[in-house]
Amino acid sequence: MLEQRFLDIRHLDAGYGRSQVLFDLSLDIPWRGGTAVLGRNGAGKTTLMKAIVGELPSWRGEVVFDGHDFNRLQTEQRVRAGIGYVPQEHSVFSRLSVRDNLAMGSLFNTDASAIDRVLAIFPKLGHRLDQAAGTLSGGERKMLAIGRALLGNPKLLLLDEPTEGVWIGVIEEITERLIELAKEIAVIIVEQHLDLALRVASKAYVLDRGRIALQGAAADIRTNPELLRYLAP
Repeated sequence: MLEQRFLDIRHLDAGYGRSQVLFDLSLDIPWRGGTAVLGRNGAGKTTLMKAIVGELPSWRGEVVFDGHDFNRLQTEQRVRAGIGYVPQEHSVFSRLSVRDNLAMGSLFNTDASAIDRVLAIFPKLGHRLDQAAGTLSGGERKMLAIGRALLGNPKLLLLDEPTEGVWIGVIEEITERLIELAKEIAVIIVEQHLDLALRVASKAYVLDRGRIALQGAAADIRTNPELLRYLAP
């Protein structure tokens, strides 16, 4: 059976102001499973995520999601079409309670049991519903951000550094949840924690100065002797 692609990116150029960050990037993401995007700081990983979700306009190239041309769609339209995004920073409403953060995520979800399913994925949140999100631990805030994104019922979930600032004891819990999610939907994960990223992902792309330096099956990328050269500071 042929692999069905949900996201096709072809010859993508993007950047900020006059500064180009991404150069001729082409990626294909299947309808289910994890894809890791790796690279040192400044390689263009976050820029790629912003270009996919529409926070950053493409200069050139095509972004096609589930058969639809995304180039002219705003972020809200892309989210409604099935993309969930958990940014590296400012991923929760700090002054709102956990309950209200989840309610914000479920505004366009008519499934009354959706929040219950999120709480089943991240049980810790169920004990913090009336607590302000800003007072949660780093790991709990990441769980809340992922849970809120899932309430949009995404077909594709973008995760930018989901374990940054998270205690090592919680990283394993988040990893196991992401592995399970990747069995149901497409997940793109940008992550400095190499082992986590390659456990969640079945395929990987390595960026270097805004270009694809390596790509292939996650198991092959893990053992590629060139990998450390592209990840070293």
